[in-house]
Amino acid sequence: MENTAVERQPKKTDNNANQTQYYVTLTIAIIIGLFGVFVRFVPDVISSLNQLTFVFSTLANVALLVASFIAFKVVFAILGFGNKK
Repeated sequence: MENTAVERQPKKTDNNANQTQYYVTLTIAIIIGLFGVFVRFVPDVISSLNQLTFVFSTLANVALLVASFIAFKVVFAILGFGNKK
């Protein structure tokens, strides 16, 4: 009896999650987020800046929003959402 099994080609995996650029971008997003957290409390530490609490709070909120947007964008890119293949 002949062996009629067809040789199957090995699977090609596009290991998207191991790209260095993703982790560099996530690190930058984390640094921006930590900057936002620390900026929020500057007026509490330096009492001469108490009148600028709104400015520091707004700056901190914007930094956190930017960091969150970057982080979500990178995570969804790692997971493969939005890729048109």
